[in-house]
Amino acid sequence: MLRTCDAPRLLALALLVVPGRLAAQGGPATQRIPPLGRTVTAGRAEPGTIRLDGRLDESIWTAIEPATGFVQREPVEGARATDATEVRFVLEGDLLVIGARMYSSNPAAIRALVGRRDGSLPTEELLVSLDTRRDRVTAYTLAVTPGGTRRDAFHSSDNFDDQDESWDPVWSVHTAIDSTGWTAELAIPLTQLRFDAGPDQAWGVNIVRTIPTRNESDYWVLVGREQNGWSSRMGQLAGLGALRAPKRLELIPYVAMEGTRFGTVDAGNPFSERTSGTARAGADLKLGLGPSLTLDATINPDFGQVEADPAVVNLSAFETFFDERRPFFIEGNNLLGGRNTFYSRRIGAAPPGSADAPYAESSGNSTILGAAKVTGRLPSGLSIGALTALTDEESIRTFDPGLGYGEAVVAPRTAYGIVTAQQEIGRDRSTAKASLTAVDRNLTPGSPLAALLVSQAYTGLLDGRWRWAGGAYDVSAYLVGTYVKGAAPAIALQQRSSRRYMQRPDADYLHFDSTRTSMAGLMAGVNHSKMAGNWLWDVDYEYVSPEAELNDIGFQSQADYHYLQANFRRHQTAPGVFHDWTLGVRGTGSWTSSGLRTFREAKVFGDVTFRNFWQMELELEYSPADQSVQLTRGGPLMLAPQEWRLDLGAETRSSERTMVEASFSGSRDELGGWRAGLELGIRFRPGTRWQFQVEPSVTRSVDTRQYVTTEDGGPSATYGGRYLFGSVSRSEIAAQFRAAVAVTPDLTLEGYFEPFASSGEYRDFGELAAARTNDLRRYGTDGTTIQQADGRYTVTDGAQQFSFADPSFNVRSFRSNVVLRWEWRPGSTTYLVWQQNRFEDRDRIARVGPGGLFQALGAPGDNTVAVKVSYWLSR
Repeated sequence: MLRTCDAPRLLALALLVVPGRLAAQGGPATQRIPPLGRTVTAGRAEPGTIRLDGRLDESIWTAIEPATGFVQREPVEGARATDATEVRFVLEGDLLVIGARMYSSNPAAIRALVGRRDGSLPTEELLVSLDTRRDRVTAYTLAVTPGGTRRDAFHSSDNFDDQDESWDPVWSVHTAIDSTGWTAELAIPLTQLRFDAGPDQAWGVNIVRTIPTRNESDYWVLVGREQNGWSSRMGQLAGLGALRAPKRLELIPYVAMEGTRFGTVDAGNPFSERTSGTARAGADLKLGLGPSLTLDATINPDFGQVEADPAVVNLSAFETFFDERRPFFIEGNNLLGGRNTFYSRRIGAAPPGSADAPYAESSGNSTILGAAKVTGRLPSGLSIGALTALTDEESIRTFDPGLGYGEAVVAPRTAYGIVTAQQEIGRDRSTAKASLTAVDRNLTPGSPLAALLVSQAYTGLLDGRWRWAGGAYDVSAYLVGTYVKGAAPAIALQQRSSRRYMQRPDADYLHFDSTRTSMAGLMAGVNHSKMAGNWLWDVDYEYVSPEAELNDIGFQSQADYHYLQANFRRHQTAPGVFHDWTLGVRGTGSWTSSGLRTFREAKVFGDVTFRNFWQMELELEYSPADQSVQLTRGGPLMLAPQEWRLDLGAETRSSERTMVEASFSGSRDELGGWRAGLELGIRFRPGTRWQFQVEPSVTRSVDTRQYVTTEDGGPSATYGGRYLFGSVSRSEIAAQFRAAVAVTPDLTLEGYFEPFASSGEYRDFGELAAARTNDLRRYGTDGTTIQQADGRYTVTDGAQQFSFADPSFNVRSFRSNVVLRWEWRPGSTTYLVWQQNRFEDRDRIARVGPGGLFQALGAPGDNTVAVKVSYWLSR
């Protein structure tokens, strides 16, 4: 029964046995990775010496030398810090304890704001970043505010902005404010860090203090605004002595209960109930495999999302991409796959099948029976990762009044696997990476699911990046091979999908074959970038063959193209009239694999930071008319009109308690189509523990060539098909509201509310007059008639008659959840969640306005209450 699941298991098993600024006046040489430079020495103390209260009153704190001499990066690069900072390190048994004093010339101005963990607050912050392996690439960052709010992140590359905030180690912090400033004590068990055992440890370290009220950031080891790199520029934390990697074992069992009250009940549907409830239990395991590797496993995982996906109305031919929100998949996801070959939301997604019956049970997600992953980095610079997951077969009950009850299989048992290895090379940390993914589905031959899904899907990736001049320049290249196999109907669906449309009648270089049972494709690309200094650039080329397919475990919107883009920009960081500014140009072109040009774009863009740290950005784009392979959804080529686009944004200083940002986007094409959208964002904190945020948006648009459907019986000019289009006038208004109160940094209550209203009114229907044009033969002219009745349009053209449903829509949605999170002991958390999902599809078509948001509140909907308790056990 599980024979199709062997490949991912073997892949994971195979991996387990792998042995274990460019300155304005200077040139690239100034970008070289510097020597260790500054050093701070850690002290040592017996366990229990330090009482974590944030006050630094133990004698050990005066017995060791601190890291001092901070300099500004902002607002005056290289200037001495306005206020002094002292940071000390102590190794207390198996704890690394950090004691810090942040002097202040105006202690009364210190904002002791409190917020949730990993939240962004407009208050002072002390950040300590550690390169525990001294590989000059990776780093762990711990940060704390005067109010005791923690933030932590993992840097998987030599880039400060590359922060994976899903890394949530178990650590403690206490802070205090006094007459000279504020102090902090941070303690993290060595079990939460990864380092290579050795007789004389020396870690990389850098420390940053930010003071938003002065827009000041102070660095212990300065990384200039025209420089790149992070770990490669750190100083040294010495005095750690001989460290033995501790044994690591963490177990987090959980119990969860959930109850839902549904907003509507269908009396004729036997599966429609007013209430439902479930209870479940499971566990997550984290085990150290030697000093370098970590095994994460989960049994009966609870992958519930804390925040719902945003509401959208998608009229395109492509799938909407949603971010991953499940912790198990987020952590370490940066290593797995690459180049969109791994999209973790494929695992446990909604069942793809449906039931051929009037009534059927609903099934929101596929059940994940278990999942495990191994990640780590060996002393040789080899990073490895593997993940395997198994989802269960999903069956739902059905009911047909004439036939009675039945059952339908809507998802097969499926195994997913991925293995990745990445080797660092040379002083500048160039990399070479290889990855393999596999999906095996247990499909019954001849079943509806076998005609819908491929049975096997494999992807191989080779990816290399060569860096030089201390990382100021790089060249990267990659090659991807894909292979899918399945029954002929499933492979035919792949050929006809919106990613490739191999059935297009005028694409003589493509060959649709309804008898094929497999499909193989290639993807390749190369990039060259300059990333440091004042002059920066990127040049990208990508090729995707018509048969390349990633979407069984990756994410891909389109195949069959060559893509070329060049981006050149000037980034000025020395303060003058402005604090800093960027001005650049970009050119983009795309062609099919046969050489047909399908898209061109020219863009001028720029951004500026004013001396008061307000910001503004501008983009102006122009696209000439080009042939499109997507507009007819599988029909012949159609001419996309030339278009102008404008994007303008501005925001106030982010360090203020009240911050406002606004953006406008607009476009117009030569056929009379246009779009205008306005978004606002207001964030304010009325006190030290409260935060509110509102993000309203409104969009109006007219698309004069919106695809509707395809009918037979067309002229030879369109290869015998009728490709129907209409002019759609769309209105959309939405708002996202967030409110949060932090009783303590570990006890928070957060609410998320999103009303949404959207309408689209179609008119002026017609069919494409001839391929490679955008001319329409309007219905109601040229001997045709069109009539509307009962939600359908009927078209008569001579002796031919056909009908299609009115595609107009008018929907309301309201999504919300309220989450109480209490970390009642380190690593152990209780969640209490209330979720609400309201939706209404209105029959009457009317342009939505602000009142539509209030109408969304009155739509019928479901209410769910859930509680989850987890307990952290560690050895």
